[in-house]
Formats: sequence, structure tokens, C-alpha cells
Amino acid sequence: DHCLQYITAIGLLKGDIVADDYEDAVANDPRVDELRNKMVVVENKQYSLDYLDPNKRSIANAVQVHFKDGTVTENVECEYPLGHRFRRDEAIPKVVQKFTANMAGHYSSKQQEQIHEVCLNEEKLENMNVNEFVDLFLI
Repeated sequence: DHCLQYITAIGLLKGDIVADDYEDAVANDPRVDELRNKMVVVENKQYSLDYLDPNKRSIANAVQVHFKDGTVTENVECEYPLGHRFRRDEAIPKVVQKFTANMAGHYSSKQQEQIHEVCLNEEKLENMNVNEFVDLFLI
């Protein structure tokens, strides 16, 4: 799930990447490999150094798209992606949104509410027995 070329190809094709995009039906789309084969990945030495720096631990990436007509996008750089410890507070609402979307395909509305009630309440979660927590997810 960390192939930069795959993630970029799916993003270019669909505008987003979700768990279903790792299924064979999507991965076997010939457009994905066509785009991947056109990509050039170059290491930025500073990114590697910053990743190894215990005070930074950045997970930097940058992307720039060159089109056939010679035009290019700006070089978009992100040193600390959403989910990095420096951006954790910013990521929580997105994680909850993703969690909710993933539950919707598997659980009834009532069961989703019960799971949410526990998972979004730290005190309730900490005081719940593990078997009770696991039982919430039984289908």
C-alpha cells in the first residue's frame, strides 16, 4: 500500500484512493500501469535525512506532473502528511470519517452507533472488557 507510483496513478485517475483501490479489479486496470510506466521517481536526499532525524521524522514527498503538451503542474511538496504525529489533531476527524465510511458497508445503523459510542469515548473504551469490545463487531 506504499507504492508511490500506484498511489499517484490511482490519484490521477480517480482523485482519491480508498481500500477498494487495492482490489484486483482496480489494480488490473491497464491505465494504472500505463501511468506508472511514465513516472520517474527521484530521491531527495534531504527527505531521507529528515526521515532519519529523530527530531523531525518527516515523511516528505513531492509530485509534479508533466503533460504531453509541455505544460507542467507546480511541484507540490508535503513534508508532514496527514496522520504524521505533528498533524495528529488535524487527522482525527478524517480518521473518524474514514472509519465511519468503512463501517457503513458492514454494519447496521444501530450497530454503527454502538461502535461509535464506544470508540469515540476514551473513558468508555478504557473501561470496557476486551470481549465486550470485540462482540460489538460481530456481524
